[in-house]
Amino acid sequence: MGVRPGRVALLVGLVFLLAGCAATANDAVGTGTQSGFWLGLWHGSISPVTFVISLFNDHVAIYEVHNSGHWYDFGFVLGASIAFSSAARSGRRSRDQRP
Repeated sequence: MGVRPGRVALLVGLVFLLAGCAATANDAVGTGTQSGFWLGLWHGSISPVTFVISLFNDHVAIYEVHNSGHWYDFGFVLGASIAFSSAARSGRRSRDQRP
């Protein structure tokens, strides 16, 4: 009963996937004006559009790393939930209105 190569490859892939999600220090924190709650709310609400643009333009990012911390995060999550929930509701309405 040896080690299967498929399991080893899966384990190595999982380790690389988790390592890619590791948090790092933000060098931009504490320099200049930082984005707060309201900009976080705006960035979260436009995140679906920004994501598509970021696929084609390296100078566009979804998340502002130069932010004030937890209030920006809260605004971003709130804005993203508004954007994605309104898209889900609009799709549900069109299906419910079918004859």
